Amino acid sequence: MTHPGPGAAARRWTPTTATRAVSGIAPGSTIALTGSGGGILEPDTVLKALEECFLATGSPRDLTIVHALGIGDRVRRGTNHLAHKGMVKRVIGGHWTWSPTMIELVRNDEIEAYAWPGGAISQLLREIGARRPGLVTATGLDTFVDPRHGGGKFTPSATEDLVELLTLDGREYLRYKPFPVDVAIVRGDSIDPSGNVTCSGEAAQLDALAVAQAAKACGGRVIVQVKNLLDRPIDPRLVHIPAVLVDDVVHAPAQWQTYAGEFDPQLSGDAANAGFRATNHDPIRMLIARRAASEVRDGDILNVGFGVSALVVDALAEQDRLDDVTLAIEQGLIDGIPVSGDLFGAARGPKVVHSSTTQFDLFSGGMLDVSCLGMAEVDVTGAVNVSKIGGGIVGPGGFIDISQNSPRAVFCGTFTARGLDVEIVGGELVIRREGSVPKFVDRVDQVTYSGALAVREGREAVYVTERAVFVLTRDGLELAEIAPGIDIDRDILPHMGFRPIIKNPRLMDAGLFAPVAVHI
Repeated sequence: MTHPGPGAAARRWTPTTATRAVSGIAPGSTIALTGSGGGILEPDTVLKALEECFLATGSPRDLTIVHALGIGDRVRRGTNHLAHKGMVKRVIGGHWTWSPTMIELVRNDEIEAYAWPGGAISQLLREIGARRPGLVTATGLDTFVDPRHGGGKFTPSATEDLVELLTLDGREYLRYKPFPVDVAIVRGDSIDPSGNVTCSGEAAQLDALAVAQAAKACGGRVIVQVKNLLDRPIDPRLVHIPAVLVDDVVHAPAQWQTYAGEFDPQLSGDAANAGFRATNHDPIRMLIARRAASEVRDGDILNVGFGVSALVVDALAEQDRLDDVTLAIEQGLIDGIPVSGDLFGAARGPKVVHSSTTQFDLFSGGMLDVSCLGMAEVDVTGAVNVSKIGGGIVGPGGFIDISQNSPRAVFCGTFTARGLDVEIVGGELVIRREGSVPKFVDRVDQVTYSGALAVREGREAVYVTERAVFVLTRDGLELAEIAPGIDIDRDILPHMGFRPIIKNPRLMDAGLFAPVAVHI
């Protein structure tokens, strides 16, 4: 920091290079990051410099990396920069899919890997920033994060117990234990002469403030990457990281808002969304989305997940119902149109943009009415797995925080996976080739959603596929609906690892099988 000069707009800091900013990071440091898939708020210039420093000097090494949401492009950017043997010792991550090189280190047990709910990580960083004794929450109970079921550990080398079970006033909770944060690496779009940072031109704020708070409270350093150096003060209501938390400023004039482009005013909320257009015209995926959308009631506050569940927005638009619901996604956005695909986590024309930490607090506080999420595996108890697929780490992202705090959860996906070929002919479902991987199994590989806990707490769950709909009951999973053209004994039971409750299933609504319009 330089000594402030005269005048209200005198610059109180000097920018530094990314190389210089990371050069002081000591071996063994714990680094907290912010960012989300698609390049949202990703400080990639600084992460790349950190990688180059390690490759050139062998230091810093044995780092601990903490991030709530997925960071990267599935190839080289984001946390892929840090995925070198010896560079990283431990990772506590919410979502891992964006970083295949880090996943490879997990597969080879070359790092201590932990996967936690994204919201719990973000909220824990805030608690660390307030010097409180960790995060106490019910989020994660009866899932793989519960210490009775693994404590979120993913590799044999991850042996330290970082989550513990507590009983307070006769009720069970998890405590996510605090740890020292030595360095925060965050991003904003602009910094003013005083050193205040705004994310107002970004697609989200995420947990940048909580990440910075955690490092500062631990006596650590906060490195901020920004695109713009302003010569005027930022509107104080738009300051998202105050100057008192900022140590090093890395000017990155080539910084893009997302991987998709330098700047889109719809994504920052500076422009209304330009109207809805369908993002997918696959009739089978839309069939699933339409059926899931029928579980959404007018006036609901709705969260949608990645993949086919994101198409619930398309289905609602097709039915002219988008104005009847409020959309809320974990990145801190309310309303607008969530972007699907690799930019999932952004929304066009959001009406509210606040921190993901705050959004997760609202989810915990009961804001959501219903969530529509994906499913990789489902078992007889109604448990859902999305965090460990094929034995490999995926991580829950915000799935646990959302599903466990939704009174109604709708899980969406095809009945089987890998090679499934199915089509709609004359209003009936015809299976040309069955998928080779069953999704309805005797026991899920990992519990990301506990059906048993949902039953005990009186929450509802529906499981929607292209050929069958199941509901969660106190006695297990019940087959509630089948598609026209489907035979239970031929097309359903042989491809399940358990026999569901079968009473009197009805036919799925014929309107679900209507052709998909090319434009909505």
